[in-house]
Amino acid sequence: MNIPAFRTLSLLAISALAAIPSQEALGGVAVGQPAPDFSLTDINGQVRKLSDYRGKTVVLEWTNPECPIVRKHYLSGNMPSLQKYATAGGAVWLAINSGHPGAEGDFAPAQAAQWLSSTGAAPTAYMRDPDGRVGHLYGAKATPHMFVISADGTLVYAGAIDSIPSADPADIAQATNYVRAALDALRAGKPVAVATSRAYGCSVKY
Repeated sequence: MNIPAFRTLSLLAISALAAIPSQEALGGVAVGQPAPDFSLTDINGQVRKLSDYRGKTVVLEWTNPECPIVRKHYLSGNMPSLQKYATAGGAVWLAINSGHPGAEGDFAPAQAAQWLSSTGAAPTAYMRDPDGRVGHLYGAKATPHMFVISADGTLVYAGAIDSIPSADPADIAQATNYVRAALDALRAGKPVAVATSRAYGCSVKY
C-alpha cells in the first residue's frame, strides 16, 4: 500500500473510531446479560435463529465488505483465520450486514457469496439485516463490531476485534485479539478478561 493511501485509510479509521461511543453508552444488549434472540435469513435462504444455537458459543460479526477496516481484516486473512479458529472449536459464527438497501457494501446474496469465497472467509452464515432491526437490538455501531455469546446464551464480550484501532494490516500481529481471547477463555472455563472494548471501523450504514 502506498503512503498516501495508507494515510487516507488511517484517517478514516481514526474518524470512525472517534464517532463510536463505548459499549456502556450504546444501549442495546449489556455484557453479562442474556443475548436477545433474533431471526434472520442467510444469503442461501436458510432462516437462522440465535436460540437454535443454545449450547454453543456464538460469535456475531457486524460487517460491510466495502469498509476499509473490514477489508483490512479480511484481505490480510485475519478475519477468515479467526472464523475458522472459532468454528473448528465448535462455535457458530454469524456475519451480519445491517446496511440499508443500496448502502455501501449492501451486496446481493450472490455478490456476498462471491466476496466470501474470494477472501477465504468461513462464517457459519452471512445474513442481511436491511431494516437494521437486529443491529439496533444489539447496539452495533461499527464494522466490524464483535459480540461473543456463551453456550448458556449470555453475552460475554462486545467491542472491537482487537486492541489496535488502525487501518494498517501490519498492526494485526502486534494487537491483542479480543475475540480470540474470549473464545479461549470460554473453552478453558474461565472468565473473559476483557469483556468490553471500544469498537473501531466504519459506521454501520443504517
